[in-house]
Amino acid sequence: MERLPKIELHLHLDCSLSYSVVSRLDRSVTRQQYDHEFIAPPRCTSLADFLTRAPRGFQLMQNEEALRLVVKDLFEQLALDGLVYAEIRFAPLLHTARGMLPEKVVAAVDRATESCIRSTGIEARLILCTLRHFGAAQSLETARLVESFRGSRVVALDLAGDERGFAIDAHVPAFRHAIEHGLARTAHAGEARGAESVWETLREFQPSRIGHGVHSAEDPALLDHLRSHQIHLEICPSSNVQTCAVASYAEHPVDSLYRSGVPLGINTDARTITNISLSQEYARLRDHFGWANREFLACNLEALRAAFVDEAVKLRLTEKLKAAYSKIEN
Repeated sequence: MERLPKIELHLHLDCSLSYSVVSRLDRSVTRQQYDHEFIAPPRCTSLADFLTRAPRGFQLMQNEEALRLVVKDLFEQLALDGLVYAEIRFAPLLHTARGMLPEKVVAAVDRATESCIRSTGIEARLILCTLRHFGAAQSLETARLVESFRGSRVVALDLAGDERGFAIDAHVPAFRHAIEHGLARTAHAGEARGAESVWETLREFQPSRIGHGVHSAEDPALLDHLRSHQIHLEICPSSNVQTCAVASYAEHPVDSLYRSGVPLGINTDARTITNISLSQEYARLRDHFGWANREFLACNLEALRAAFVDEAVKLRLTEKLKAAYSKIEN
């Protein structure tokens, strides 16, 4: 699976630290602590429970050097996993605890990403997240950061966090700002709540993509809307099992969504918290649903269509994907 070229659109930077980089940033962290505190159990009690592991990552990412090391570490993981394009998301305001300004945080991650693109050949872009528990001012600040970094590797705004615990109301002004200024948008929805969460997100934020959206499968009218408007679902199967969004991998609607023509791609979400690579995710899809190169190529091409990147890069990577998959037997 590792040799298959892959596209990943839903990947949280602060939730994807390897033990190697954690031990460099904090030598006191043992492997046992890492396994217990950074990695969640295969089955959490809820999304909120799952998210309690996230602070262990971003608490270590509070200066420019730490951010650089974490970005480099992630690109090393991506290279081993066969990635040719990734969109990496993070919440800049989480990295200001020791005095870094949000602008400095974004600039540091942008510089590190640019350097890693050059050194690895992996194309990547950055998505800035506001979080459900943030206030309106914090969300608007995040949207304005996306705007001010237009032309860099920063390409879009996202809303992440505890979907069940916090409404979207505080974030409407930020997304209105993004709409008015032509900024690309995605948002987590339909993960910890049902199809109505996806509907309200589509109505208020007008995104071209939905993070997770797994509960869309419950509403045939919503599926029709996703198909007709080509709204892409950033599906993260193992994460959805872990957060109790679905009862088990075998019951995940990813296969039925794919067969019904809903635009979707496959992602890890949080490589550390979920303790998975994209190659391992593909293997699970193969084992549970009989997916093979046809399905993997189709989802990668669909993810590339929905990616927040220019057409020249899409064309080049489309050719690369098709050429590579044509040479690989199932």
